[in-house]
Amino acid sequence: MTATQTSPSLNEAQPTTAHLPQIHEPRNAGMDLDLDWVRAVQANTSAIERRCATLPGRRSVKKDHQAAWLLKAITMIDLTTLSGDDTAGRVKRLCAKAAHPVRADIMEALGMTPITTGAICVYHDMVETAVEALSGTGIPVAAVSTGFPAGLSPFHLRVKEIEESVKAGAKEIDIVISRRHVLTGNWQALYDEMRAFRAACGEAHVKAILATGELGSLRNVARASYVCMMAGADFIKTSTGKESVNATLPVSLTMIRTIRDYHARTGFRVGYKPAGGISKAKDALVYLSLIKEELGNHWLSPHLFRFGASSLLGDIERQLEHHVTGHYSAAWRHPIG
Repeated sequence: MTATQTSPSLNEAQPTTAHLPQIHEPRNAGMDLDLDWVRAVQANTSAIERRCATLPGRRSVKKDHQAAWLLKAITMIDLTTLSGDDTAGRVKRLCAKAAHPVRADIMEALGMTPITTGAICVYHDMVETAVEALSGTGIPVAAVSTGFPAGLSPFHLRVKEIEESVKAGAKEIDIVISRRHVLTGNWQALYDEMRAFRAACGEAHVKAILATGELGSLRNVARASYVCMMAGADFIKTSTGKESVNATLPVSLTMIRTIRDYHARTGFRVGYKPAGGISKAKDALVYLSLIKEELGNHWLSPHLFRFGASSLLGDIERQLEHHVTGHYSAAWRHPIG
């Protein structure tokens, strides 16, 4: 945020339990694939990079305003565990942290009512465990699906995986697209794939993971974003977190501006989720400032913006404790799961 922009005070920023997008917004119904629109899309990489280079230095949110923004950021975190050694115990601990993301003494010192994270994100095998652990909290479970992270399993199995996760209780599905469709310019195949995934999700909301680090150019990122939104994606998401390059500010600016353009043309608001590599509170503030400046306050809500993160919450909690006490604590005093 710049010095000329208003920031919420602690009393103004009292988010409660995160709600699913359909409560607040009509779902993106999608549209017919418009190849003329897609092929006309360009991306001025040097201009995008110059714009993004100015963002970290312009952040001027301090003291109570900074604490308020960090509390808001917590409500937009998809608290995530996607490891091969995930266990039911780890997922249950993560769910407990999602329901009580900041220590009670810190919240009391801040004068805040309880908040939760935006969602819990897990593999399919852990969906039922997470749903049971979060019962009564209002926190949705998101499942990664469609052969995550590579998306190279047989198509019918990817669709079936979505259906099974929805049946198990997932309210949000994070799907991965076939990168080859983007790299070869086969936009019809990408559109058809995304439409099939959206249909398999039913009432569950779908986040389309573009794996932007593997798409080759910002122009491809922009074109893939449009195609996925045309096919009905509720969110577009940068990365699986498993690529060598994950969420970056230039990629985020590119995707955010496609969201803005899509809303201007269709009237549908699509959400945005940067994921992978966002682990510091200061980074969260930069992303929130980017959303505010490019999309406006309407998107500063868990129904239209999420962070895909695992360690971000720990650093935010440390910063909030520093705000209250004036001292930084060891990271182990703020366990995640």
